Amino acid sequence: MSLPQNQETDRLFRSILALQSVEECYEYFEDLCTVREIQSISQRLAVAEMLSGGCSYQQTIQETGASSATISRVKRCLEYGAGGYQLVLKRLEDEEDSQ
Repeated sequence: MSLPQNQETDRLFRSILALQSVEECYEYFEDLCTVREIQSISQRLAVAEMLSGGCSYQQTIQETGASSATISRVKRCLEYGAGGYQLVLKRLEDEEDSQ
């Protein structure tokens, strides 16, 4: 599965890259997404972080409340996806280490 590469999707990604602070992200994403959509995206990132750190499915379910289907999907992305989770998790880790 690949994201459609078109002008609309490019514009969406450029709009996110234009944000300059976490506060701006809150403002933009509050307008852009529902609360549930943000919670789901945040949960998937937490699942990816736990799985990358070696946590079991059961521990990940208990700590995130994610369904086994969500955990399986994230696991597939970690193993066979485009590498986006790994890229972001590494950058977050590097950012935290530098603080």
